[in-house]
Amino acid sequence: MGYVDVAAVGHSLPDGRQLFTDVSFRVADGAKVALVGPNGAGKTTLLRMVAGDLPVQRGAIARVGGLGVMRQFIGMIGDESTLADLALSLAPPRLREAGQRVAATEAAMRQAEVRGKYSTAAGKAQLAYAEALAAWGEAGGYDAEVLFDTVTTIVLDLPWDTARGRPVRTLSGGQQKRFALELLLRGVDEVLLLDEPDNFLDVTGKRWLEARLRESGKSVLYVSHDRELLAHTADRVVAVEGGGAWVHPGGFASWHEARVARHDRLDEQRRRWDEEHQKLRELMLMYKQKAAYNSGMASRYQAAQTRLRKFEEAGPPPVPPKEQDIRMQLAGGRTGKRAVICEQVELDGLTYPFDLEIWYGDRVAVLGANGTGKSHFLRLIAGGGTDPDPANRPVDGGAGLAPVGHDGVARLGARVRPGHFSQTHDRPELMERTLVDILWHGDDHRAGMDRHAAMAALSRYELAGQGDQRFGTLSGGQQARFLVLLLELSGATLLLDEPTDNLDLASAEALEAGLAAFEGTVVAVTHDRWFTRSFDRFVLFRGDGEVVEVAEPVWDAA
Repeated sequence: MGYVDVAAVGHSLPDGRQLFTDVSFRVADGAKVALVGPNGAGKTTLLRMVAGDLPVQRGAIARVGGLGVMRQFIGMIGDESTLADLALSLAPPRLREAGQRVAATEAAMRQAEVRGKYSTAAGKAQLAYAEALAAWGEAGGYDAEVLFDTVTTIVLDLPWDTARGRPVRTLSGGQQKRFALELLLRGVDEVLLLDEPDNFLDVTGKRWLEARLRESGKSVLYVSHDRELLAHTADRVVAVEGGGAWVHPGGFASWHEARVARHDRLDEQRRRWDEEHQKLRELMLMYKQKAAYNSGMASRYQAAQTRLRKFEEAGPPPVPPKEQDIRMQLAGGRTGKRAVICEQVELDGLTYPFDLEIWYGDRVAVLGANGTGKSHFLRLIAGGGTDPDPANRPVDGGAGLAPVGHDGVARLGARVRPGHFSQTHDRPELMERTLVDILWHGDDHRAGMDRHAAMAALSRYELAGQGDQRFGTLSGGQQARFLVLLLELSGATLLLDEPTDNLDLASAEALEAGLAAFEGTVVAVTHDRWFTRSFDRFVLFRGDGEVVEVAEPVWDAA
């Protein structure tokens, strides 16, 4: 049995701004509860508070049952940590501590044995290692290794002994995500917190996740922006918006209608409050005027004052949260008729040779399972093709792309300037800089702008409040919006890699509208089933290495 109770929780940012207040909801035993809301509203912060990563400033959070947490960064791990490190980070605290002790004592023992296998120091180190192994067994470590072996066999088709030392960065984002999800869903924890679990998963993976969430008896609190996954899995929806939160007891399919009805009720309640406030004020002023020349009215004047004061102290009902107004002005520009030409392109170890022509104005969705070569293809084009012409230099974010091994020829048409949206937001040169500073300085492809112009541009993307924040401190969705803004200002022909992964619903709709008005060519790798419907051409990277064009989206290709 596991559940989570959140009661009247509030949180303020380090600069004193209130992120949200009076948030209350319950994740009942076995329930699947989705947190939705605009980027930056506090969804991940709430998850971190429930997980214990952040202190609860106001209110209280109660948890019952073992807690498993999948944080947002999984899928983007690029350091030297191994699968064993990742597995332990997802394990219960006692098991995690026992595993870390085994690793530390084993390293100390090997170091001591180098100096002398039969020395006193080596003997002590061997004893400490033996005690750590015993503690590992008592904590359930050997049962956990069976689980680890099951998961690596499913995800990587490798036994645990072979895979445990493999760096996590050698796995694709989808494999990292699937590994973590398999461990948590098969593990012993009764309560799971999942921060955007569908990111980096292909459609097959998303369907697998939908099925596993539906059949799981665990209590799950999760953040997602995938409307189809939400519609298939959420028992109830907690909407974090407008500095607070409200609970819709139905599923996601009826949430939009419930939100509109709630906003209408709030508008009506506020209108009635304003009317009553005006009446009480007018009554108080009337008695004040009469009491000025009739002392018998003094008591009624005082009573009217008291009534008005108490009414104002109770405060008005909440107003509906302000709707997001994101305006992406993706301009582009006229290019040659043929924007991308591929002749017998063969991505090393990934595809058979294929031909492809993409014309100016096309909207091409690149589909296929993870690991079939889609992002490699996009990087090849974003870098300018096989033998990049200086006139096709990539704009913002494209210069540092790794080369892509291939045969055949890929080239870009006249005046095509590719821009690359990184799915992982890996822009280390931006991490410590504020948004205003980035826009003020400009770069080789982007003119600098003064603070007034920078704030105007940020305002169109609902980022004016984050203008003096460092890029690295933004939420994933806010980072995504800012990167799209940089591409807009750079005048690129867009090439996007999973552009909607971190975007909230309003941002994704704004991106779709911006792309519809864009005068250029759009090529996007996407696993977003809703976003894909806005494209008119579909290129499928099949699991057998063939690359073919299909008439409509295909999600189950082998």
